[in-house]
Amino acid sequence: MASILVPLPDRDFDVTEVAVPWKLFGRAGHRVVFATASGQAGAADPLLIDGVVFGQLGAKPEPLAWYRELERALEFVSPQRWDAVDPATFDALHLPGGHAQGMRPYLESERVQSIAAAFFAAGKPVSAICHGVLVLARAQDPSSGRSLLSGRRTTCLPRYMERTAYWSTAWRRGRYYRTYDAYVQDEVEAALGPDGRFERGPITLFAHGTDTDDGPAFVVEDGAYVSARWPGDAYALAKRLLARLAPPQADAAAV
Repeated sequence: MASILVPLPDRDFDVTEVAVPWKLFGRAGHRVVFATASGQAGAADPLLIDGVVFGQLGAKPEPLAWYRELERALEFVSPQRWDAVDPATFDALHLPGGHAQGMRPYLESERVQSIAAAFFAAGKPVSAICHGVLVLARAQDPSSGRSLLSGRRTTCLPRYMERTAYWSTAWRRGRYYRTYDAYVQDEVEAALGPDGRFERGPITLFAHGTDTDDGPAFVVEDGAYVSARWPGDAYALAKRLLARLAPPQADAAAV
């Protein structure tokens, strides 16, 4: 059994990008540990529960049902504090996203960034999705002073998705879909440097992967690091992280 750390903001994280990995990690027999700034249970973005506009654009039924389970889980209601986390005691790291303003303390936290740097330095599996990739873009490799993403391959929330979500809802929700003035993709691309590569993936606005169908999903793999774009990729991303925790078949056969 592996221990997987999931840092969260105190509020406004994405329902699907937290509940789906939690469910799949636990179903595979692994231990999930949450951590928040306050040490109190976090709360998902309420508009992703009730719907952003006219009850639409929220979480799909299965992820939402799993989030309701998660709200009652001991590991969720009794998280660690960010400043109490010892990265050495964990086997993998998952960085969820979200776009409402409550995400900013998490995305800007030097402590969360230092935790991510420790996982990268140890070569442990790390998954990041949507805005969660910004944690890695902003975190520095202590040995080089460059972003953890420098020279790597990654995806994140693509510019066209962020722009479309903003322009289609601004009349009702204002800047709800614009966490920062800069698009997520712009900041991530800058962090990659000349030797890195951003991969946008196929253009999609509606097709989501599911527990049984990864066809619509897009995940970028770069060694122990895996990244994804948006909630529609959450199932596939969780499966790719799990694959990095499974013992190699050759080793298992040799035992």
